[in-house]
Amino acid sequence: MADRWDEMQQEERQEWLGVTAPKGFWAGAAAAGIRDGKAERLDVAILYSEQPAVAAGMFTTNRVRSAAVEATEARIREQRRLQAVVVNSGNANACTGEQGTADVLAIQIQAADLFGLEPGDIGVASTGVIGVPLPMDRLSAGIEEAAKKIRDDGGRAFAEAILTTDTYTKEVVRELTVDGQTVRIGGAAKGSGMIHPNMATMLAFLTTDAEVESEALQEALRHAVDASFHCISVDGDTSTNDTVLLLANGMAGNRPLRPDHPDWDRFVEAVTEAAIHLAKAIARDGEGATRLIETRVEGASTDEEARRVAKAVIGSSLVKTAVYGADPNWGRILCAAGYAGSSFDPQNVDIYIGDIAVCRRGGAVPFDEEAARVVLRGDPVPLRVVIGEGSGKAVAWGCDLTERYIEINAHYRT
Repeated sequence: MADRWDEMQQEERQEWLGVTAPKGFWAGAAAAGIRDGKAERLDVAILYSEQPAVAAGMFTTNRVRSAAVEATEARIREQRRLQAVVVNSGNANACTGEQGTADVLAIQIQAADLFGLEPGDIGVASTGVIGVPLPMDRLSAGIEEAAKKIRDDGGRAFAEAILTTDTYTKEVVRELTVDGQTVRIGGAAKGSGMIHPNMATMLAFLTTDAEVESEALQEALRHAVDASFHCISVDGDTSTNDTVLLLANGMAGNRPLRPDHPDWDRFVEAVTEAAIHLAKAIARDGEGATRLIETRVEGASTDEEARRVAKAVIGSSLVKTAVYGADPNWGRILCAAGYAGSSFDPQNVDIYIGDIAVCRRGGAVPFDEEAARVVLRGDPVPLRVVIGEGSGKAVAWGCDLTERYIEINAHYRT
């Protein structure tokens, strides 16, 4: 029993390490009072790699984009390398014009001076209120303090500092063997509202000590994001600040990973598992949410068609409120599938709440409504849509929609 307890404690500590679990990654955080001048919670974080890291990124497709997104995406496109990332919560630095751009450059210059790097080695990410200039005096002091506090086990502080309306930190650690070397993948994310990624105000940071070729790393991240962050929704809003970064510093000592490497598929699978873990944590922590919804779609003509249906179902306000009320109103599920933009015959569709068939061939069937309500009161809530067109399948995650969501967002800025 003692050995098992030690194992459980070790597993829990591993998760605490988050982005600092892989070799050579350090993190620190500070309370700067970014939003309201009250330094009561961590809101500035720095992620640092001992060695320059190959960098991959995916960013919001919203035409209105934060200055941090523009700058960091440009750096990755130009050089595919970063050695540090500065993150602040409480202020999105979006819709702030030329001042916002200048402020990002000032952040890069300050961090570069602190770590003996070049400004181009610094990525920047922000999250919070849109349309308000950054309080650069407070942020600058926070960056200096966070730099003093970086540690090789600072992952939990980093994960706390990036939160806004989140109710808990979101961290992950995965481990695999590549070329006989232990490789770790660590991660942290934030997101609770404004979540409907189309790479929500969603930020995610993944680190690994694997050696990975730059184009291959971007391919791995794209695959992981398609199966994770692209498959969640809280409220249908795509943020101005969505950012997912994957940094690989090569300190594990493996041969460079690329698609023809024998361990490539396992590496991509591990990155994807880490991303799915974080994505589900974001969906579960939707503003005011009480339950996670998991929708599986089977029998679509392609996987992409199935993904459209799954995302439409978990994104439907009517489905989300039905789940909150434990109302087995399966017509809302079929309706959402119908406007997903996927081609199918509605008369071939079956719908299940848990294992309970509530719709057959697009029509009503007798079922135990109280048993269905029990399933809807559970967590997670499993929904399944069987289309009957082919072998395409997908899964997406969302949450219920409650009065609390309105309360939070009616007064978010004030």
